[in-house]
Amino acid sequence: MEILEIVLETVLRALRDPIWQGVGVIISILLILAQIHPERAKVFISTSIVILIGVFIAQFFSPAPMSTSTPYPQPVQSISVENAARVVQLARLGRRKVDNPAFSPDGRLLAVSTRIGLYLYDIPALSEVRFIATDVAAIDIAFSPDGWLLASGSWDKTVRLWDAASGQLVRTLEGHTDGVRSVAFSPDGRLLASGSLDNTIRLWNAASGRLVRTLEGHTSDVNSVAFSPDGRLLASGSADTTVRLWDAASGQLVRTLEGHTGTGGVRSVAFAPDGRLLASGASDGTVRLWDAASGQLVRTLEGHTNWVKSVAFAPDGRLLASGASDRTVRLWDAASGQLLRALVHTAWVQSVAFSPDGRLLASELDDGTIWLWGVP
Repeated sequence: MEILEIVLETVLRALRDPIWQGVGVIISILLILAQIHPERAKVFISTSIVILIGVFIAQFFSPAPMSTSTPYPQPVQSISVENAARVVQLARLGRRKVDNPAFSPDGRLLAVSTRIGLYLYDIPALSEVRFIATDVAAIDIAFSPDGWLLASGSWDKTVRLWDAASGQLVRTLEGHTDGVRSVAFSPDGRLLASGSLDNTIRLWNAASGRLVRTLEGHTSDVNSVAFSPDGRLLASGSADTTVRLWDAASGQLVRTLEGHTGTGGVRSVAFAPDGRLLASGASDGTVRLWDAASGQLVRTLEGHTNWVKSVAFAPDGRLLASGASDRTVRLWDAASGQLLRALVHTAWVQSVAFSPDGRLLASELDDGTIWLWGVP
C-alpha cells in the first residue's frame, strides 16, 4: 500500500515539474534518434538512462538551499479560533523531499527529516543550526519531552535515537520487519512507540532501548501513533481503516474505532491537549472526532476533496488543523466542527504541526518545502 502511494506521488510530482518535463522531451528526441540510427541505438538508450538516473538523484537526494530569507515576520499571538481569518504565510524553507517536521518542546527548534539526514533549524532566526547525516531516509521524527533526544523511524525497519544537541547516534532499535512509519514519545518520556508497515506497534524503553512489548491486531500498515496527554492511552491509525486505542501500561486493546473508509485507511491520529477528543484523518477525505473515553463518534468534518494526511490540535485544544492532498490546510473549530479557514498551498500537504506556544503552524508539502503560518 505504502509503496504504491509513493510511486503515485512521485509520478504525479514529476508530471508537473518543469525539469522532468524537459527531461521527457530530451529522452523522446534520443529515442527517435535511436529509431533513425539503429546502429547507434545502444548509445542513445544508454544516454537516456544516464540522464534519468542523474536527474532523479539531483531531484530527490541532493539538499537544496533554503527558499526563504531571514529575519521573517514574527508571530505576535497564538493561532486561535478567534484569529484564524488573519493567519498568513510567514516563511518557507525547502530541502527537496522532506517528511514530517517536529518542533522541540521549547519551540526554539524545528527538525526536518530528508532523504539524506535530519536538519535542525533555529525558529526565531530560521537558520540551520545542525545537520545529522543518516544512511537511510527517515519517515517520521519526534522530540522527547525534555528535548534531549530525537527519534526517527526509517525504511530500513529501525528506530534511531539521536542526541539532539550533538547529533550523535545514541542507539538503534531493531525488531520491526518492515519500514517504521510513525514514532511518538510518551508524555513522561519513558516510552517510545513505533508504528510500522509490518502491521504492529512496538513500545520501547526510551532510556535503555529495550523492547517492552509488541501490540498486534491491525491487519495493515500502521501509519500513525500518538499517546494521550496523561500517557495512559496509545492511539494507532492504520491502512485497515481503523483507529485502535491501547492501554499503554499493559498493551491491552481497549477499543477499536470504525467508520473511516478508503483504500489508504487512517493516515493520522492526534489527541486534544485535554485528552477528551481524539482526531483521525483518512484517505476518505474526512476528519473524525471521537470521544476518547467512550470511543463514540462526536462529529465528522467534511470539506477536503482528497486524502487527509495529517491532523494536529493547537495547544489550546480549541483549534484543529488538517492537511490533505487537495493542497489545503483547513482550520476547524474543534467544539462546533465549523470550518474557519482553508489555507491554500501549491502542492499536496503531507503533514501539519503547531509550535508548543501555538504561534506557528508548519505545513510540509510533497514538493519538498515547509511553510510556516502565523498571525503577524
